[in-house]
Amino acid sequence: MVNTLSLYRPLLHGLMKVAGMRRQVVEIEPGTVINFWVPSDESTAKKKSAVVFLHGFGFDGILTWQFQVLALANKYAVYAPDFLFFGDSITDKSDRSPDFQAECMAKGLRKLGVEKCTLVGLSYGGMVGFKMAEMYPNLVDSMVITCSVMALTKSISRAGLQRIGFSSWAEYLIPETVQGVKTLLDVASYKLPWMPNFIYKDILEDMYFDHRKERHELLEELIVEDKNFTAPHFTQRIHLLWGGDDRIFDMTECRNLIDLLQGKATLHCIERAGHLAELERPFVYNRQLKEILASLYEDGKEN
Repeated sequence: MVNTLSLYRPLLHGLMKVAGMRRQVVEIEPGTVINFWVPSDESTAKKKSAVVFLHGFGFDGILTWQFQVLALANKYAVYAPDFLFFGDSITDKSDRSPDFQAECMAKGLRKLGVEKCTLVGLSYGGMVGFKMAEMYPNLVDSMVITCSVMALTKSISRAGLQRIGFSSWAEYLIPETVQGVKTLLDVASYKLPWMPNFIYKDILEDMYFDHRKERHELLEELIVEDKNFTAPHFTQRIHLLWGGDDRIFDMTECRNLIDLLQGKATLHCIERAGHLAELERPFVYNRQLKEILASLYEDGKEN
C-alpha cells in the first residue's frame, strides 16, 4: 500500500510552486546542507519583507507551515527551512545544540540574500528563533513565537513532562509505534479529529524512521540547567501567538515568558487550539498572524 504522505507531498509541493515557491538546498559548509522553500522570483522577493518560518520537533518545515506559506507567499518573501535532521537538511558535524541550528539558519538566510526578517517559530523553532535573535540581532528584526519557551530549562522541562504524562521528551517526540504517533498528535491538539490507523502508520514511517539517534541527541542538548540560564535582553519586537489550550507549554508558561521578556511581548491567544495551533485552526492563526505582520511593518515604516 502506498504511503499517504508520499502521495500528499507532490500535491503540496505543486501547490507551493503555484504559490510562487520553490525548493533550494543551501550548503552552509562542506558536510552541512539546509533545505529551504524560498520565493521562486528572487528579484521580486528582494522588494518584499522577509518572513521566516521555523518548525517544531514533529514535522518538517513545509508540512508544519503549509497553510501559512500559502496564505502569505503573495505579499511577503517567505522562507521555510528544515532544521538539521528534519526533511532534507543534514550535517556531518557532531554539534547538536540549538546554537548550531541557529547558526546554520542564519548562514543559510544570508546566502539566500536575506538581510533582515521576521521569525515565526513554533515550539522547538521558537527556541532556535530566540537563539537567532540573540546571536544575530541585525538579521532578526522581530519575532512571532507560538507555544514555545526562551530556553528549555530543567524546571520547565519537568513541569511540561508532568503535564503530558511522559518521562522524557524523546519518549513523546520520537514515537516508535502507531499508538505513539496518535498520542503525540492527541496531546498537541485541542481536539484531534478521527483518522484511520493507516494514516498514523504512514506518518510514523515517513516522519520518524530516519535520524532517530540524531534527534535524541538534539533533545539532550536542548535541556539546560536552571542555574546556567540567564535571559538575554532582546531588542526585537516580539509577539506571542498562542494556542489557548496548549498542554505542553500552557498559559502559565506563556505568562512566565512574558515576565522574562520584561512585559515587552504582546500576547495573542487562539481559543480552542492546542500546541499545533497553526495546523489546528489555520484560518484564525493566519488572520492573527497577518494582523501582527501588518502592524510590525507599518511600525517599521513609521520608525
